[in-house]
Amino acid sequence: MFIEPSLKGERRGWIEVICGSMFSGKTEELIRRLKRVKIANLRVEIFKPAIDTRYDEVNIVSHDTNIIQSTPVESSQTILLLAQDVDVVGIDEAQFFDAEIGNVCELLASKGIRVIVAGLDMDYLGKPFGQMPNLLAKADYITKLHAICVKCGNIANISYRKIAEGPQVLLGEKDIYEPRCRICALENK
Repeated sequence: MFIEPSLKGERRGWIEVICGSMFSGKTEELIRRLKRVKIANLRVEIFKPAIDTRYDEVNIVSHDTNIIQSTPVESSQTILLLAQDVDVVGIDEAQFFDAEIGNVCELLASKGIRVIVAGLDMDYLGKPFGQMPNLLAKADYITKLHAICVKCGNIANISYRKIAEGPQVLLGEKDIYEPRCRICALENK
């Protein structure tokens, strides 16, 4: 369980990364933390990559249909421009951002901002995905979530893609992906 650091005295920023496979609850956890921030009357800005239009063009939506308002952005540098006078920045689907996302998060944290980032740590092949390894290395706190394997019921950490061909980034949901453990992910390879 994540315990939020105390903000006694001077304001200090930090980076929290929520990672795991698809269907592990990353976005659900991000939304939960951001709703708590809003209850505390902290100033918050929430961002997602403009490429992610699966559930909604603007809002962040979890698989369980929890929703929180966000701002879609084309590049991580835009986050710096829009995250003025805030206490907390939330970022979803970080694996889709450009190479500067880690530096953007670090800069925000150095300004005393709490940065909460969620994203896939591995692609459908089980390889590190996008800028997530960089973000994990810079994180002050890491929460790794797991789904349940649809084949055997064990802990799943692979976002198994039912369609083998295609690019690394292929937006989709249960029609294209399913959570699998290592063993079951290898069955159909």
